[in-house]
Amino acid sequence: MSRLSARRFRAMARKEVIQLRRDPRSLILAFLLPIALTVLFGYAISFDVDDIRFAVLDRDASADSRALLDAFRSSGYFTLEDRVPDRRSGERLLEAGRVRLLLVVPPDFSRGLHTGVPPALQVLLDGSDANTATIAQAYAEGIVRGWALRALGDPRLGVPLEVRSRIWYNEELSSRNMIVPGLVAVVMMIIAAMLTSLTIAREWERGTMEQLAATPVHRLEVVLGKMAPYFAIGLVDVALVSVVGVALFGVPFRGSVVLLALLSAAFIVGALGLGMFISAVARSQLLATQLALILTFLPAFLLSGFMFAIDVMPAPLRAFSYLIPARYFLVVTRGIFLKGVGADVLAVQGLLMLAFAALGLAAATRAFRKQIES
Repeated sequence: MSRLSARRFRAMARKEVIQLRRDPRSLILAFLLPIALTVLFGYAISFDVDDIRFAVLDRDASADSRALLDAFRSSGYFTLEDRVPDRRSGERLLEAGRVRLLLVVPPDFSRGLHTGVPPALQVLLDGSDANTATIAQAYAEGIVRGWALRALGDPRLGVPLEVRSRIWYNEELSSRNMIVPGLVAVVMMIIAAMLTSLTIAREWERGTMEQLAATPVHRLEVVLGKMAPYFAIGLVDVALVSVVGVALFGVPFRGSVVLLALLSAAFIVGALGLGMFISAVARSQLLATQLALILTFLPAFLLSGFMFAIDVMPAPLRAFSYLIPARYFLVVTRGIFLKGVGADVLAVQGLLMLAFAALGLAAATRAFRKQIES
């Protein structure tokens, strides 16, 4: 086996650059798709609940019931859709999906407030969307208790305790601030693996793999040479997605650009190696693309903590999530973007990124050797 040569490595990298220039579709995939996915997911995915349409059945029609209704409308979370004359009319609005919440004020609401008998205020919620219903319920309870304490000075409808909360890292509680940094991890996992999943399979389909095997090029030189242009593209994509997130969505960036670049580089190498492994095993560009989507998009999107909290997953899925590299890179991007943490906090994730890079390179090199020898 020949020794590694920088000249042969550069020749392989140059060959791959020429292939990329002849394939504009790959360049479009490389540069435009990350931005398109960031914009699409950034606007489409939102966990914010700030415009809850509700209806009210006010059977009391008193100054107190009107003040409570004003508290709902001025909260910034609820929008009054309709005032209904009876309970059945309100239930029809819930059934039709026109409102998420029906507020029912009993006839003795005001009298109960001033005579010491707690009135039975009722809130009916549309539970078909459990997440929105849970948040709306919490908002409604907080508004009622806060109004009672402010307007009446009566702790019976609220706790006689003042809680002053302060939100760190995401002061507006905006879901975009959580989603966009996570997109850096998810999008890069998909794009990096997709780009290199076609490289070796393309050689087999074009019949040039036998010619490549006949040259004195070391298999590691082939892997690194093919990977080099995509590595540069991956770093550019990380920068583009980060700039779009900060400039378009207003996501704060509080950490180190250098640290993000270094850890992103290790993650990209691992993802590129995974893509080349898939390409070597599949030998078909169509099959390689399908495998890349299954092995990168679904785990990164569903099991990394990007969409669903890992703590609430079933035990088998929680255990499996430890094998998902995007899980650790997600901690890196959110930590650097939102918290501004440094290498001391992200040391474990950094080591795991290096391990992922080494594993990806080893898997790609070994799979390439087996395909050449077969």
